[in-house]
Amino acid sequence: MGSVSRPPLIGVTTSITVGKDPERAYVNSAYLAAIQTAGGLPLPIPPQLDARARDEILAILDGYLLTGGGDLDPTTFNEPPHPTLFEVAPARDHLEIALVHHAMESRKPLLAVCRGIQVLNVALGGSLFQDVASDPGTDIQHQQDKDGKPRDEPTHPVKVVAGSRLAQVLGTTDLRVNSMHHQAVKAVGRGLVPVAFAPDTIIEGVELEEPGRFVLGVQWHPEELTGRDPSARRLFSALVAACRQ
Repeated sequence: MGSVSRPPLIGVTTSITVGKDPERAYVNSAYLAAIQTAGGLPLPIPPQLDARARDEILAILDGYLLTGGGDLDPTTFNEPPHPTLFEVAPARDHLEIALVHHAMESRKPLLAVCRGIQVLNVALGGSLFQDVASDPGTDIQHQQDKDGKPRDEPTHPVKVVAGSRLAQVLGTTDLRVNSMHHQAVKAVGRGLVPVAFAPDTIIEGVELEEPGRFVLGVQWHPEELTGRDPSARRLFSALVAACRQ
């Protein structure tokens, strides 16, 4: 990391096509736009990289953004698969878990979004609810796309713990978020603290307990809300600012 004179270079994880030929890596443009608007340089990191290429790229990055996407393979947290699993990509799981470990060791900033918060949690020894509608069960719709709601429409409230780093970054303890997930944090990983919750008690935000570290995870999609919500813009600005230090 160190003192960065150029704009911070932020690695952005990508999704991959599952069961399609040819296999492709891709990333939603909203992530790239959010980082660039905040003053950073996004660099997509596809799961198809070999170990040498991955390590060379990780070495030059100033920070990381773990993006949303398909489900984590439940073998990564020692559970059998749920019938609702979709788009499981072991290569992506492997890359992103390794990226979390690298971020912890290198002490580089990391922001984890939706699937990303789940990867962060599992990489640090935590577990997941595989389908919140059935376990633990909820009357909140956490998959708003099933109701035809646009990605940039907030659909349920979230309460953030006062005094947490996440609350300081967002500038609020009360907000409304979009929601496009069915897995969620269950047992919290080592060193993480849950700091945001939906009304049904589903964990919506975590942060690293260690003071001075920028490692944040949110279950919603702030990259889709930057045009309407100042707290979403603040989240990406804080990531870029942390990468400059």
